[in-house]
Formats: sequence, structure tokens, C-alpha cells
Amino acid sequence: MSAFIKDGLARNFLAGNWVEGDGGNRIAVEDPGSAEHLAHCALAGEESLGKALEAARASFERGDLADMRPSDRASLLWRIAVEIHTIADEGADLLCRESGKTLSAAHEEFEEAAQYFEYYGGVADKIEGKSIPLGPDYVDYTVYEPYGVSAQIVPWNFPVSIAARSLAPAMAAGNSVIIKSPELDPIGLAMLGVALERADVPKGAVSILNGIGRDIGAKLVASSEVDQIVFTGSVPTGQAILRAAAGPVTPSLMELGGKSAAVVLEDADIDTVIASLQSGIFYNAGQVCSAMSRVLVHRSIYEDVVECAAALANGLSVGHGLENPEHTPVISAAQLKGIEEITSTARQSGARVAAGGSSLERQGYFMAPTILADVDPASRVAQEEIFGPVVCITPFDSDAEAVALANGTDFGLVAGVFTKDLARTHRIGRKLRAGQVFVNEWFAGGISTPFGGVGKSGFGREKGLEALYNYVLTKNIAISLKG
Repeated sequence: MSAFIKDGLARNFLAGNWVEGDGGNRIAVEDPGSAEHLAHCALAGEESLGKALEAARASFERGDLADMRPSDRASLLWRIAVEIHTIADEGADLLCRESGKTLSAAHEEFEEAAQYFEYYGGVADKIEGKSIPLGPDYVDYTVYEPYGVSAQIVPWNFPVSIAARSLAPAMAAGNSVIIKSPELDPIGLAMLGVALERADVPKGAVSILNGIGRDIGAKLVASSEVDQIVFTGSVPTGQAILRAAAGPVTPSLMELGGKSAAVVLEDADIDTVIASLQSGIFYNAGQVCSAMSRVLVHRSIYEDVVECAAALANGLSVGHGLENPEHTPVISAAQLKGIEEITSTARQSGARVAAGGSSLERQGYFMAPTILADVDPASRVAQEEIFGPVVCITPFDSDAEAVALANGTDFGLVAGVFTKDLARTHRIGRKLRAGQVFVNEWFAGGISTPFGGVGKSGFGREKGLEALYNYVLTKNIAISLKG
């Protein structure tokens, strides 16, 4: 497998070459399912970042992607997709071990990454401008041009998929890209470099660097050599990036946290709600920005939903990701500690623990699947993103109250409605403050559906055709034919 791993060290993909860390520096990667050392990965520093920025700028100025025929860019993205499919089995094994997610979920992540390149490969030659009528004495039209160097900072919960989600449209539009991978699980993402290398991506057009966020991440987003910033992660980090971007006035695309609520009306099918609850809050141990972290239930069926949710949580199989259980560990000891702390605070503030509520006594970083009932909507646990397998359930008595509760946080990423009443679905769905509303199935949608939030959940949209236009600038050209 190329030079991705040498002497047991996963290396960085810098401008088409595999390199070790600055000064030989490396970072240890753990297996969350066992809390044991897994591997070492090269640690990029300021020197590597400088080389990546220089290479990305040179590649863009040469027009490696920007001046490539759109049909050829499309072919390049399709080749990348083929190569991602090829490495999916090996990559999934590494991603499973370093992230804690199930082997099947890790494999799905690589397959989804390939699908992003297939999707945007299909539109790379269809980024079309418009002709604007100004009368017989003028010709006016628009063209779309790439930003230049796109800096993309990727989170640890879905590193391979989220990297592809931004990388594919950025390349389709002709940008050069530098990806800063997450320190907790950088190896699976580094493997994307293998696919890029095998697909003959122009050297310098893409770099994937594993480095400490407060070090090279901060320097990357503050650099005047960066023309665009794409970030997925926490609100505090996003705010810090925006402050850094204010100096050079760098356009930014932010996909931040969530505290998403499902509204369960009295006619909802409870089995459907519970099926969505399993995927909505227990998939990847709840470490999903768009998790179904709050469930607002009509009082008439409230206790039934709580009882069924508790039965679900108590019945989930638990194990290492390689075993493909229904419930897996969280990413780190620090993450587990934070989840336990906020859950304990919720109990002390009056929430009823219907299931779980603490870590599991086993090797690794396992939080019990947790159901909190009778949660005060104003409490910390109902307002802050937990990023773990903890759901808050609260009753309501009217549609208006449900909407007010659902909209009662600083976030607005996704929301959901469970009902058989189509008219109420539309009425409530249009009032929910969210970038995406799921009806009767959490995580409905896909690669072709726009995704993003409002409020502290961020701005801009990823996925779908709409995302493509986050990676281009519109230029208007007006020509006078007079004289």
C-alpha cells in the first residue's frame, strides 16, 4: 500500500508525497474499545503546514484543477471513488479500531466517501453560469470560479465521510485543498491519500495533515494564503476560527453543534419512534452532530414512549466495534468523563434516569445507553450538546408548546416530527427552527439533500447541489456593444 505506513508509522499526505512529522514527531492513537495503544501517526507542525500551503497555492496558480477541462475533473473524481472502494476493507478495519465505531459503520463510511466523489463527479462539468438580458446593447453573463485554497478542518466522529463531503465538491469546482485531520483518529482519513495518489491527483492539489488543532489548525485558518475555510466541529472551536478568519476576511463554511429535537405527536407509531431512536441517538454512541438528543412527546403517550425507550436502551448489545454490536464506546476517556458529568448533573437537577446513567464497568470507554425522562427544558442537559448516548425526554400538551420547546435552544441543525397527520406535519415542520426536518424517520435524506444549520449550529450548506456553490465565487461580466 504505497508509502502510507512505514516502519509502523502512519504518515501524512503532503502535496502528493508521504512524509513523517516535523522533527520526527508523532502522536499515539488509542483503541477506544480497549483503551490500549493502537498505532502512531506522524504529527505535522509549522514546517509541514508551510509546505502544504505553498504547494496548494502553486497548484492553484498552475491551474492543475481549475484549468482542467470540467469533463476531465469529473473523470478524476470518479477515479478517486473507484480507489476509495478498493481500500474500503482495509481502511474500515483501521477506522473501526481508532474511532470505536462498528466495523460495518466504518465500512459504510468509506463507501459513503466514495459516493460523494461519484455524486460530485457527476456535476463537475455542469457548473453553469447564466446569461442576463440587459437589452440589445449589452451582453451580460456570469461565470463561477473556484476560491483558490480551501482549508478544511475535519472532526473525529466521521472523519473519512466528512472529509469527502467537503473535498469532493471543492475539487469539482477546481479548488486546491488542505485537510487538517483530527488527532484522536487520523489514520483512516490519512488512507484517503492512498486513493488520491492512485487516482493521480495533481501533486499539491490536496494535502492531508495530522496536527494539533491549537497548533497547525490555528495557523492554517489565520493564514493569508487560505481563500476559504470549511469547519465541522464544536461551537467554541468554530467561534475561535471565525475570530481568526476575521483578520484576513476569509469566507467560512461552518457546520457546528446540535441539540436536535423530535416532536412525537399523539398519533405517532411508537415502534417507528423507537426504531429512529436507536439510530438517532445510539448510532456511533451518540457522537453525531445531528443526533436525536431530545424527544418531545405528547403527554397522552409519554409514559409509553419512556418505557419503550428504556427497554431499547437496556436491551442493546455492547462490545468492541470489531464485533459489530449495537452499542460501542465513545472516542476517549475525556469524552466519557464529560458525558458522565453532565448526566450526573441532570440527575441532581431532577431528571429521572429511566435507563443507564453512568459508564459501564468494562475495558474501554463505554457509556451506558441512557434515557433521561422528565427533563427540565431549561436545564443544562437539555440545552447543551452532550455528544454521547444520552437522550432527554420531555412531555408537551399542545402543538404550539412542542414547537416552542423544540426551538428553545441556541441550536438549529435538524428536527423531526412523528405523526400520521400530513397536515400537522407541514404546519409543525415549517415552524421548526432547523436546517433539515425529518418526518417519521430520523436521518432520512442522503448525499443529495442539503445539510446545515441555523443559530449556533452554523451557516452554509453541505451535501447536494446546493453545497457545490459554497465552493465557487460568482463573477459577473457585463459587455457594452455600443460604439
